[in-house]
Amino acid sequence: MAIATRDQLIDAMANNSSRVIFDKASITSQTANSFCSFWRGTGQPGQGAVPTTAAVCNDSLLGCIQFNQQTSPATSYLTILEGVTSNASMTLEIHDRLMHQGGLSGTVATAQTVNLDVNANLATDDLDARKGDANYSDVQWWLEWYTATGATVVTATVNVTYNDGTSGNLTAQSLAATRPASHMIPLNGLIPAADSGKYIRKVNTVTLSATTGTAGNFGVTATRYRAALFMPLANTRWTADWAGLGIPEITNNSCLFAVMLTSTTSTGTLRATGKITHG
Repeated sequence: MAIATRDQLIDAMANNSSRVIFDKASITSQTANSFCSFWRGTGQPGQGAVPTTAAVCNDSLLGCIQFNQQTSPATSYLTILEGVTSNASMTLEIHDRLMHQGGLSGTVATAQTVNLDVNANLATDDLDARKGDANYSDVQWWLEWYTATGATVVTATVNVTYNDGTSGNLTAQSLAATRPASHMIPLNGLIPAADSGKYIRKVNTVTLSATTGTAGNFGVTATRYRAALFMPLANTRWTADWAGLGIPEITNNSCLFAVMLTSTTSTGTLRATGKITHG
């Protein structure tokens, strides 16, 4: 059954839930005030694989939180999250990793094909429900690094298809020297004014203005934000309960992983736990 009352929620939290556990080593060589993916971080969950071709992600993948799948009409919700990190002023975000593709090179200065298309994969792994609103406004898009690219500063131009079927380039993004592994650059904020009000449903290509000097390995990732926990002090445990989290629904096949918004040049060690409650 769906959870409809406070008593049902409390009962389900006590008697029908799956554990959330993140226990990750610090990821270094980052940039302060930027996003860092724990997909390739060591610890628990295990280190996720570097994707090659475009693929839909699901809860069976190493790198994400696995939880008990439900039979409709039962639903699941994230109802508590607590964590501690060795750095101060860090924000832990929990995302559903919808799709990803790696294999892009830092030494190719022509258009590199991505073809990461949420719209074409809606029937796979509950992606239609997991993506959120029908206009794709809940889907967040990223450039994500798996191996560092080179020291030459270049710009990246990303060509996308919007929810209305039109295509265009996002505002060019400068890539500072030596983008490190696990670094993430959000793309939604790069939608130009001329396409204001549109949302990205597909990424077609990524074009670098010049070679960075090192091939490395980076790609494009589509996620859906589910919850966050701000940890203002180092080595202090912080908690967000169901009311603070907003009880986000966790759809079957969700590929939940951690992203850190950093305040310094490393993520710090991360230990976090919580519950996915089933109704």
